[in-house]
Amino acid sequence: MGDLFLSELYGKEIITNGGRRIGRVEDLIIDFEKGAVSSLLLAKADEIIRSERTAMQFAKNSVKYERVKNVDQMIVVSEDLKK
Repeated sequence: MGDLFLSELYGKEIITNGGRRIGRVEDLIIDFEKGAVSSLLLAKADEIIRSERTAMQFAKNSVKYERVKNVDQMIVVSEDLKK
């Protein structure tokens, strides 16, 4: 994948390489030490933080960026949750 602006990720549809729709990018988690995106969020970060069960909502509404296989019109991620 080539370089892209973070703003280009917002609103993009996320699908698995098996064709399953996951959702749209609403927010990002950035690892500033590595200078890289850590996770794509399917809900706004402040909504997740304000929820009653933050950890559960975070797990349910995030996709690790390491799963990303391709970014174009859509974001394609590996089907395997461990990758």
